[in-house]
Amino acid sequence: MSDVAGGLVKAVVSALVADAGVQALLGDPVRVFDAPPKGAVAPYLLVGRGVEVPLKAEGGGAEVSLSLSVVSRFAGQEEARAVVAAVRDGLDGLAVSEGGVTGVVRVRGTEVFAGADGRGAYGVLRLRAVMEG
Repeated sequence: MSDVAGGLVKAVVSALVADAGVQALLGDPVRVFDAPPKGAVAPYLLVGRGVEVPLKAEGGGAEVSLSLSVVSRFAGQEEARAVVAAVRDGLDGLAVSEGGVTGVVRVRGTEVFAGADGRGAYGVLRLRAVMEG
């Protein structure tokens, strides 16, 4: 990811780490990873795929899409739904200003589903931010 997308990831992670609702579900320090360490305690959040499309307008910037995934080992989907809701509440409308580039995070959609292996549940949040500056 470029500096624009990297700045967005940094701002998103910082907001989640500081959010009391997210801390209540994902621990303190908040369990958010690019790749989970071996033996990671669930539930946790993974920073996933990021897509950046440069803006054609003067001044630069980019439209950035980012996926976050929730991993839960709870029997049923309740825990994954709670984490998705807390993360959505903490991020939707978040004003971001990183490295002279500003934007607002919007949650474009969420999904919660049972694991195919029958062990736990997963959630996905799809974020979008138009970063300009």
